[in-house]
Order: sequence, then structure tokens, then C-alpha cells
Amino acid sequence: MSQQELNQITTQLQDLSWGSTPTEMRANFTMGLSMPRHPTAQVDVVDVDGIAAELITHPNSRSDRIILYLHGGGFIMGSLQAYRRLASDLAEAAGVSILVIDYRLAPEHPYPAGLEDALTAYHWLINARGFQPSQIAVTGDSAGGNLALGLLLSLKDLGESQPACVSLISPYCDQMRTGATMVSHAEKDLLVTAPLLDTITDWYAPGKDLRNPLLSPLYADLSGLPPLLIHVGAVEVLLDDALRLARQAGLADIQVTLKVWSDMIHCFHLFAPVLEEGRVAISEMGAFLTTGFEFYLHG
Repeated sequence: MSQQELNQITTQLQDLSWGSTPTEMRANFTMGLSMPRHPTAQVDVVDVDGIAAELITHPNSRSDRIILYLHGGGFIMGSLQAYRRLASDLAEAAGVSILVIDYRLAPEHPYPAGLEDALTAYHWLINARGFQPSQIAVTGDSAGGNLALGLLLSLKDLGESQPACVSLISPYCDQMRTGATMVSHAEKDLLVTAPLLDTITDWYAPGKDLRNPLLSPLYADLSGLPPLLIHVGAVEVLLDDALRLARQAGLADIQVTLKVWSDMIHCFHLFAPVLEEGRVAISEMGAFLTTGFEFYLHG
């Protein structure tokens, strides 16, 4: 581990303030978490049935498979700009194109708007771009991990085919916040705080039953979902969400791979350009996605 790299990042995050209004929070998120542009990735603006999106390709990207990326930001923040580099790095690692959608955010658009946009994007890839479900993988981080699982559960409820595989980074799976690390790791996590989670609940799901599986996938019947990879940092409050999700997936007879990264912070993959573990994690995720595609496309 590069302790010096991690120390520099944590020092930066200690100075990060989210703000109090949606506009402030979104601006601070993008300013604080954006990384330099990938040197060889190509970024094309696309319209996904009315949803702004970016299609990111790399010189080694295959045209017969694609990843749908659902960004994090607590359902209230996150942007195409902030995730452009991570998506570009993952496109290179997996050797495929990545579609990143600018799904609607709360509080202007509370649940289920973001989930509806994720489902729209999945259908768009099939109906407008001609991909088969087996040629699509889904990836999401934090709140985007929640949406990714919600997408899979929605497809299951609709009786539609699942994508080839799914990879999650620090997924937020339990909006009831019953995980032990919500308390034990509260002082360690610089990005996800109790006040932020309070705001997320108030803005994204006001008055909703937070045990609804589409809000908290930890309470869902996960049977029938595709192979799953989960990455999580050992010092984040969402650690227990990931641990319990992996257990639930295993009990549902889902192929699941969980990796807990020692000393790593929430969504550390975002910092790959300046953090060795981020680069290694993205490489491993790319290998998982490649294997998932190969298995479902070629048996």
C-alpha cells in the first residue's frame, strides 16, 4: 500500500465540505472528486431516451459488449464529469465501452426517479443499440450500487432477462442503517457521515418505507440475480452493508465475490490516478467483468 498517497487523499478529504443546498453539494462533489481526464479514452455525448449520458470508449474497447455505469453521490449528488475518469479507467480495464447516465437526482426528483432512469437506460441499450442482456454488465458505486441492485430486482419483477454480471463499489444497501459499522466506523469515514445520510433519507425517500427492497436491497430476495462482485473499503461505514449483502447473495445461491480492501476509504476507485490500490481494484474489476461476459456469451 502507498501510505503516502492515501495520506494525501485523506488530507484533501478532511477539507471537503458538502454544503447545505443541492446546488452547493453537487458543485462541491464534482470539484472535490473529479480526476484528470484519461489520456486515450473517447467521450461521446448521447441522449438515452431523454436522459443525458456519456458513452466512453477506449482504443481496445470491443463493440459487442457494454457496461451500464450508475454513479454514486447519495442519490442527490454525482455528475458525468466527476465519474468520467473512473468510467474511462474501467473501460480500459474491461476492454469495453461504458455508458454513464446522468440520472435524475433528489430532492427535485425523489425515489423512484433515479431507478426509473436506470431501467430506461438498460432498455435503451437493448432496443436502440441492439445489445442482448448477455452483452451488458452493470456497475455502480455507493448510491449507484443501490440503483444497480434495484435495477436487477426490477428486471426480475418484470420477468426480463438479467445482464451478464454486476460489480459494485461500496454499495449502500440498507437505508435503515442497521449495520454495525455505521457506528463503529463513523469517526473513520471522511466521506459518508450521519448528517449526510440524514439528508439523503429526507430528500430521496421522504415518508417511504426504507425496508422496501428497491430502497434497501439488503432486504430483497436476491435469488436469480447474475454473478456479483463487491469491493468495499475496510474503514468505511458501509462496510457492513457489503458484508451482509455478500452473505445474503450467498444464501440465495448467487455467485458472489467480496473483497475488503485494507485501510481503504469509501469509493477509493475514484482516486485511481493518484492511488495505487484504486488502480489495482479497477484492474481486478475489469477482469471480473471480462470473465462474466465470456461465460455468458460463450458458455
